Amino acid sequence: MNLRHYRADALMLITALIWGSTFVAQRLGMDHIGPFLYTGLRFAIGALTLLPLIWLLRKPAAADGRRPARVSRPMLLGSLVLGAVLTLGINLQQIGLMFTTVTNSGFITGLYVILVPVFGLFIGMRTHKGTWAGALLALIGMLLLSVNADFQVAPGDWLQLVGAACWAVHVLLVGALASRYDAIMVSFVQFVVCASVSLMLALIFEPIVLEAVRQALPAILYGGVLAVGVAFTLQVVAQKDAITSHAAIILSLEAVFAALAGWLILGETLSLRGLLGCALMLSGMLLAQLVPIYLERRRTPPAVQQEPAGHH
Repeated sequence: MNLRHYRADALMLITALIWGSTFVAQRLGMDHIGPFLYTGLRFAIGALTLLPLIWLLRKPAAADGRRPARVSRPMLLGSLVLGAVLTLGINLQQIGLMFTTVTNSGFITGLYVILVPVFGLFIGMRTHKGTWAGALLALIGMLLLSVNADFQVAPGDWLQLVGAACWAVHVLLVGALASRYDAIMVSFVQFVVCASVSLMLALIFEPIVLEAVRQALPAILYGGVLAVGVAFTLQVVAQKDAITSHAAIILSLEAVFAALAGWLILGETLSLRGLLGCALMLSGMLLAQLVPIYLERRRTPPAVQQEPAGHH
């Protein structure tokens, strides 16, 4: 490992910390405003924070002085679909937080890393045995974490699980779009879509009081500037030098950071059964990501193994 790899690991660790702690900001924001309004304002601010990045990373002008186009009809259509999936996933997560804990939300959301290869089967992706073993571990863990003494699952946990399915679809779509189009522009468009749809839903379904928005502003800024703008930028920078196995482990810590933030800030606690469930879910997530990487490296010549790979 060289200095670039250590820097990438540090940036991804900060990203996971920000994303994990944002679950608390999402919960606290709803002490004052509704879920749609919080999401709409958060992603509007997130889109604004990307504008300087779009300008800084603009393509250099050609010899004739013209800059290559960064927006095309296929890119816009793909980004609109991506924005629709993002809107559904984040609002399910936001509403679910009204009915479950930050810890449960963080760990159940993290299941998307297992759902990605499972859903990928439908588009011809290969799925390793490690993924199925990880999925089984995570499922047992979720049952321990979510099922209460009456053998019922909290409504918020179901919403988080459907949200995790949306995140898995989102990851697959990002993989298809990011390889063809400008990743920053795609993100900007999807953030604008999410902000617009969520704000429209807020206008229809929620009371909008300026004083309440002012009181929720710290949570909105944390979720918008840090979680959307800063963390996204850090991830883009880190991906250039990231080692896949490191990225898989570090970004999985988002769920752990969510649980820690919920304990430190909101005073949430877990029973022994809940702790065991979290441990099994985290083990399942790591197993599902690391076994395919290990098997791929065994098939790859040593000279190629040293190349860092990006992680989405």
